[in-house]
Amino acid sequence: MPSSKESTPNSLFCSLGSETSALSDDEIKATLHSFLDLLGPREDVMLLPPDFTRFHSQAGKISRFICEYYNFTGKGTEGTNGDGVATKKQKVETSESSPNITILPALGTHFPMTEEQIKTMFGEELAEKKESFLVHDWRNDVDTIGYAPKDLVEHATNGMVSKPWPAQLNKHVWERRKHDPETQPHKSIILSIGQVVPHEVMGMANFNKNLFVGVGGVEAINLSHFIGAVHGMEKMMGRASNPLRSILNYASEHFLQKELDLWYILTVMGANEKTGDIEMRGFYIGNDIECYNMACDLSLKVNFTMLEKEPKKIIVHLDKDEFHSTWLGNKSIYRTRMAIANDGELIVLAPGVHQFGEDEKIDKLIRANGYIGTPAILKAMEEDDDLKENLSAVAHLIHGSSEGRFNITYCPGHLTKEETEGVGFKYGELEEMETLYNVANLKNGWNVVSVNGVEEEIYFISNPALGLWAVEKRFEGSCNDDYNQSSSIKVDVSKDQKAVDNSGGVGGWVKTSVIK
Repeated sequence: MPSSKESTPNSLFCSLGSETSALSDDEIKATLHSFLDLLGPREDVMLLPPDFTRFHSQAGKISRFICEYYNFTGKGTEGTNGDGVATKKQKVETSESSPNITILPALGTHFPMTEEQIKTMFGEELAEKKESFLVHDWRNDVDTIGYAPKDLVEHATNGMVSKPWPAQLNKHVWERRKHDPETQPHKSIILSIGQVVPHEVMGMANFNKNLFVGVGGVEAINLSHFIGAVHGMEKMMGRASNPLRSILNYASEHFLQKELDLWYILTVMGANEKTGDIEMRGFYIGNDIECYNMACDLSLKVNFTMLEKEPKKIIVHLDKDEFHSTWLGNKSIYRTRMAIANDGELIVLAPGVHQFGEDEKIDKLIRANGYIGTPAILKAMEEDDDLKENLSAVAHLIHGSSEGRFNITYCPGHLTKEETEGVGFKYGELEEMETLYNVANLKNGWNVVSVNGVEEEIYFISNPALGLWAVEKRFEGSCNDDYNQSSSIKVDVSKDQKAVDNSGGVGGWVKTSVIK
């Protein structure tokens, strides 16, 4: 529950919810307003919500509530109860101050939000304040604020990478560093808003990832993605504590916490088993890692499914408005790869997918190289300067390959058979596959369907971004982790690396012969 009133909030202001909770708008708004009351008057407020690819986080709604409190938009007086039913109008208390508000969606490597996406996510009234929305440019619009030491990077990569990690932030964020309280008592505040859920690069999404990746720079993002791929996606996903997160935590402790008045507003979302509606299970506010760890604990209970047996066929549906590239849509591969059986088939129904990368340069690299397996990609990286300079693309290509362990059939709405097969996927006609596997008739989880007169058992996932699926032998088999051990050796990645058992050949590198 919220802390008792005092001049400033505790480092952990609130921890609300449970596995079965469906937190209402009224509860969230009341908690937010209590928190903002304790912060006191402000002259400048910056919001860092995710982009439209994290629409279900409810960050757009939370941003609206904050803007209402600060008199930036009109007072929304109607809310919902835990069942999504509108409640009676209530009196809404707001701040005495009317600060300048800036909204910087944490795009990371993604394309900027469209006007329609902003309107859908943040509401029409807030969307009309176009001058308040900034666009993050990960290649040009950042400052390097410090470095995490190279020994952390060496530990994370078993010596494959020996260089410090640059902590980079959008310059508009870094400009809001703390000032002398005697000359500016109402300093800028930054509110980082987003959902905690298992993640293929960071283990668990959000917290300082929203800063160092969401509004971070090309050098930091490239290296962090590559570190995650080298360490092994299977050893990362679903784990709040991992070597890449340790690097970001170092940067948070040494740079962010000292310089910025930064608070994290985190949600945990889950699907209603009966209706399929997305509900808020958990809500957390804090300014250090405690609120994140608590959100991770709940997310693993809500968003992680351990299957008793391996599906031979998994059908994943990608919402046409949320997934328009394989860069995003390959969550269908990442989040299911620890579940699917050897020689199984993953069928991806992708009506909105019309490109590969979320960045023109990375799109070209994906088209040129394809999802052809780790050894081939690492060899290509050695020979291609463009790949060396875009390590996030290398990591993505590693993550997106099944390494031959299972089959991937992509059914894109707006890519040709030649384009799809050109990057290493099997191609499926979307209309034909949607007829065979009608998502309107499928429930999340196990289904028995008739395909051409033959019954088959399939596992259906309506939105891969909301969870992680595994069988015990693959999840537990990837847990052995020695990243805290020191390493002074160098490894020739093209000749002396192989994948750990149960990884599907993707990452999880172990040392064979070494070069000292």
